[in-house]
Amino acid sequence: QVQLVESGGGLVQPGGSLRLSCTASGTIFSIYAMGWYRQAPGKQRALVARIYSGGITDYADSVKGRFTISRDNVKNTVYLDLEMNDLKPEDTAVYVCNAETLAMRVLGWGQGTQVTVSS
Repeated sequence: QVQLVESGGGLVQPGGSLRLSCTASGTIFSIYAMGWYRQAPGKQRALVARIYSGGITDYADSVKGRFTISRDNVKNTVYLDLEMNDLKPEDTAVYVCNAETLAMRVLGWGQGTQVTVSS
């Protein structure tokens, strides 16, 4: 199993920036892809960005050009970041990170961090 812990959420004004971080520990050797998802009130959880082993990335259309996902493996820990720029009120949601195997089996989910974009 993989344990995931997020940090970095908060309140920011429209046009502002935030960086979310997710730390993965445990059986990290089985991780192939890691992603950030978000869930706004009354909506289903949706993929924001994903990064695969080797560095290939994938973004939701709504965040392309504004968000950047990155990943770094250090010893027995994987660090996953999401740099969010030019934030909009519609980016308000709980952001959750996850890890998946090559067969896209989910290894774990974080507890989530709230991002609120409001003036």
